[in-house]
Amino acid sequence: METTSATNHEKTRSNLFENVKVRLMETAKNTKKIGEDDPRRIFHSVKVGFTLTLVSLFYYFRPLYNGFGQAGMWAILTVVVVFEFSVGGTISKSLNRGGATLLAGALGVGAEYLANLCGERGEPIVLGLLVFILAAVSTFTRFIPNVKRRYDYGVLIFILTFSLVAVSGARISEIMELAHQRLSTILIGGATCIVVSLCIYPVWAGQDLHHLIASNIQNLSASLQGFGNEFGDVVSSKDGRDKSYHQIHKSVLNSKATEESLANFAWWEPSHGRFKFNHPWKLYLNVGSIVRQCACQIETLSGCTINSKPQKIQPSCVKMSMECGKALKELSTAIKSMWIPSSAVAVHLNNSKAAADELKNIMENYSSLPSEADGLQEIVPILVVASILIDIIKFVEKIAVSVNELSQEAGFKQPQLLHRGIVKPINDDDQVVVEIVDTPERKKPLRN
Repeated sequence: METTSATNHEKTRSNLFENVKVRLMETAKNTKKIGEDDPRRIFHSVKVGFTLTLVSLFYYFRPLYNGFGQAGMWAILTVVVVFEFSVGGTISKSLNRGGATLLAGALGVGAEYLANLCGERGEPIVLGLLVFILAAVSTFTRFIPNVKRRYDYGVLIFILTFSLVAVSGARISEIMELAHQRLSTILIGGATCIVVSLCIYPVWAGQDLHHLIASNIQNLSASLQGFGNEFGDVVSSKDGRDKSYHQIHKSVLNSKATEESLANFAWWEPSHGRFKFNHPWKLYLNVGSIVRQCACQIETLSGCTINSKPQKIQPSCVKMSMECGKALKELSTAIKSMWIPSSAVAVHLNNSKAAADELKNIMENYSSLPSEADGLQEIVPILVVASILIDIIKFVEKIAVSVNELSQEAGFKQPQLLHRGIVKPINDDDQVVVEIVDTPERKKPLRN
């Protein structure tokens, strides 16, 4: 019995160690994957650690500690709460915290001075009334969309700081020194975060938003072209091939919160690269909104099941899907390169519209379509797919219009063509002369 018990105990311990080992391996793999997916996260972690070490000098060095005392902890706290992943996020929180602290500190000192004029009995009443009014009004302003989007954190800090200064001022005589120390350390902490965020491997929210919108449009393009290949029997549901394009567009559906957050942070960022201070970030949100509406249509399209593909309408559906996908690909490339969309977008849209008109004529005039579709149950899904594709064309056209507007407002450049002109082979005895005409004014003969 004792031997069996000991054996069971050893097995339990072995299983426990094995489970711990497996979990540690999984944690290590997940951690590695997070770093590999976006190496900027590693740099961000290092920057936060470096900044915290830097501001902790207020405690490590006696001269700095004597100047600020316990208030030096506010610098450390400021770094922890305001250092965001992007430059815009860090600047936003730093300026919100600094400005709110300055304003609330000044009002707190004024409230304390006013309360002192009312005597010992009236002081707590006046302070309580002022705290109530300012806290209630400030909290209500947080419901205003513009305030909530850009200054919500600042309003929150304003309420906190004013309440602390006003209430503590009723018992502490050195209120001016308290307000000065707290404001100074907060400004130092915020300024340190901004400098480190700007100077050491900066992460720009504007660039992330720019690439996110282009990537979302590219995902829609891949989904539509994948559907066109499937409908055209290039990819069949029976051959077991990869049909991941049915999932590509799903990430677009949930991108609204990320886009709005990046646009808000980008608004605070200084000029960087080709992104100017007054870059039209709102237009990116307009493009993103239309892209999500188009993704909803593609989501509906991906849920349609078609068992038969009538030869009369198959080419039109394939052409509509493929041409829309090509148009979106051109728009995505234009955004990534910050170029004005080329005329190819209009060509693809016109081709898709022509296919849609052809499909409408077929559906109206081809009376034998139901018999070819082998019954009503077969024709209904086809009609649904055709209707959805026609709606997708409209959304792609809206995306093209919004991208053109963005390119004009953001100052995108004309696309650079590597080869442009007419090639003319000319017989010249035993030699061949190739004449490349780039422009009407320039002719350059090449002899081989």
